[in-house]
Amino acid sequence: MSMFKRRDHSVPGLNTASLPDLIFTVLFFFMIVTHMKENQMKVKFQEPQGTKLERLTKKSTVSHIYIGKPFKGGQQDVVQVNDRIVEASEVEDFIAAERKRMSPEDVKKMTVSIKADRKANMGVITDVKQSLRRANALKILYSGKKETPVKK
Repeated sequence: MSMFKRRDHSVPGLNTASLPDLIFTVLFFFMIVTHMKENQMKVKFQEPQGTKLERLTKKSTVSHIYIGKPFKGGQQDVVQVNDRIVEASEVEDFIAAERKRMSPEDVKKMTVSIKADRKANMGVITDVKQSLRRANALKILYSGKKETPVKK
């Protein structure tokens, strides 16, 4: 007989009772934090590059207008607001609808972002700007990408 008894060292099972709670908590966190894409793009546009660009602070007061060639054929530049293609004259109705959905404080800060293709016809952009002027949406910004320096 030996003096020492051998003990069987087994590892206790992992308690997984709280695992579903943890998974649902992480899922809920990502659902809250993730920003879903709002608009389905119907126009092709390649953002122009610039050097003096600034980032927006409050994006909830910004309404986007896209100008470019349509994905479904066509050579003429078109205007997209939300998920539909409109004429430049219909931009006034879009601005009126956007003002209705905003709070009175946000209406004062409302900004319209024109995201136009770098090769877009300037006549279409001018027509959109004239519609914005008639709708009294005078804060306009042009969207672009930061210019990458050319390596020599």
